[in-house]
Amino acid sequence: MEKQNNNYGGLEPEYARYQTADIAILPVPYDGTSTWIKGADRGPAAILEASANMELYDIETDSEVYTRGIATLPPVQENTSPEAMAAEVERRVETILRDGKFPVLLGGEHSVSIGAFRAFARHFNSFSILQLDAHSDARDTYEGSPCNHACVMARARELAPVAQVGIRSSAAEERPNLDPRRLFHAHELQEDRHNWMYEVSSVLLDNVYITIDLDVFDPSIMPSTGTPEPDGLLYRQVINLVRLINERHNIVGIDIVELCPNDSDKAPDFLASKLIYQILSIKYHK
Repeated sequence: MEKQNNNYGGLEPEYARYQTADIAILPVPYDGTSTWIKGADRGPAAILEASANMELYDIETDSEVYTRGIATLPPVQENTSPEAMAAEVERRVETILRDGKFPVLLGGEHSVSIGAFRAFARHFNSFSILQLDAHSDARDTYEGSPCNHACVMARARELAPVAQVGIRSSAAEERPNLDPRRLFHAHELQEDRHNWMYEVSSVLLDNVYITIDLDVFDPSIMPSTGTPEPDGLLYRQVINLVRLINERHNIVGIDIVELCPNDSDKAPDFLASKLIYQILSIKYHK
């Protein structure tokens, strides 16, 4: 059967219907506040295109998570301001949660996560946020907006406890907004912090939302981001962390942001799409 490119995984309609799907993919092609390499608005489409070329059997979990139903929704088109975009994302994610489905956001730049955080804060009495990222993103405001991509974790900590993993770039002005007990720098993880995954788990609540900026990965495997930083995590480290978090917590939603596609290198697009599928496989294998 020939796969289609207009929904995640190129699924046949019987597995892509919103009414019967357990999982909802929400593309948010927004790139209004990025400050260096533009192109994150093309990230969702690139992930969807790459996903149509995946094998849908997951070896590690011996499962086919697509059979639970993965519906791809129309993209969020609001782009008049980061505040308006966040409000529209919040509304759309609230609907997904109210319908009892597992939300997966495809960015777009990292500011798209703010609306999702707010929706989860309304839906859950308590939850925590696990950030995988090269940047701490903890400015109170940036370039005149509290919803800038550089402020996403400042908005997150207003709503829930956070853990920040893979960080290797911060501004001095962010230091007062960072909690050392919840901050896991990339260089520490690469050296001798053997139990760091359990340390991350220890600062999270039962319900966990995972926000993944793809620049958490080392640019040797993920060069297609707006601000690539050296000395990042590798794919297996991230998968092993997600597996541990899934064993000890309830993963309630995820987002994958900051893919800036490069037409001459499709491997990062495929990495992003495969990452989503493996996280879903881990989540539903539990």
